[in-house]
Amino acid sequence: MKEKIDAIKAAVSEQLDKSEALQDIRDIRVKYLGKKGELTALMKELGKLSKEERPQVGQMVNTARSLIEDALQQRMAELKQQALQKKIESEKIDITLPGRKPLMGHEHILHQTAREMEEAFMRMGFSIVEGPDIESDYYNFQCLNFPDDHPARDMQDSMYITDKILLRTHTSPLESRTLQAHKPNEPFKIIAPGKVYRWDYDATHSPVFHQMEGMIVDKDIRFSDLKGMLEDFLREIFGPKTKVRFRASFFPFTEPSAEVDISCVMCGGKGCRVCSHTGWLEILGCGMTHPNVLRQNGYDPEKVTAFAFGMGIERIAMLKYGVDDLRLFYEDDMRFLKQF
Repeated sequence: MKEKIDAIKAAVSEQLDKSEALQDIRDIRVKYLGKKGELTALMKELGKLSKEERPQVGQMVNTARSLIEDALQQRMAELKQQALQKKIESEKIDITLPGRKPLMGHEHILHQTAREMEEAFMRMGFSIVEGPDIESDYYNFQCLNFPDDHPARDMQDSMYITDKILLRTHTSPLESRTLQAHKPNEPFKIIAPGKVYRWDYDATHSPVFHQMEGMIVDKDIRFSDLKGMLEDFLREIFGPKTKVRFRASFFPFTEPSAEVDISCVMCGGKGCRVCSHTGWLEILGCGMTHPNVLRQNGYDPEKVTAFAFGMGIERIAMLKYGVDDLRLFYEDDMRFLKQF
């Protein structure tokens, strides 16, 4: 029995010297000290020995187990230290190298565009007004001269919460709210940027997008004032060489009404795929505020006149930066956002 114990100790010592990984130590422990290990098997043979031999052999087995445990722990500690030393040597840091700058966030392209637009209008004397995203039918349609059967009231375009409450489809309700908040016939100049909501989603439409509405009310306001102001604004945003044209159109809350085009930002008006080879791109709608709108909101169209305009902020950003898909603004793709 003593010879078997000595042979096991010698085998363990030899295998420990050859071990190179922690898994080798675990395998040795299982092989000799596990439930089916060789040293454990010797303990099971004690019943075959005489009463006089059992205590001596049992003590030798226990002593051998303690020695093997100590040797395993020592070799495991040595291998851990070696692994740590290798890791330290492989992960040395050269403190003379320049530091890595943390990635800083920046203003979203839509916020940049909206801020640039707001600053351009504020330099002209406009002030900014805000209002609720959840709007009543009264402010969203009735106060803006929309008849009850107008297509814009259809559920396919508007997101209704109840029969009389909806998510605003434009920022135009702030025209009515501002008119009613002022004294009758009191002049003002406002822009109203904000989110609007409609049933649309494709490369050029989104169910949630941003608009900027504007309005001037005063005595003797004329369409020529509207044209001059918008031309100055568009040339400030798109460059001094931008050409601007006005086309007759129709909106329920303005009369006369016009669509405004600018010379194509891609080809400079020569004609290309982006502008369908016309040389022009539609940019906004505008017109002289309808007398009914002034009258319904407490103003006398015989004493004051007004004009209003509205444009999509996404539309401005797409043309200004050459973006061909509206959805890119909302998909949080860093490859796109980092460009701005």
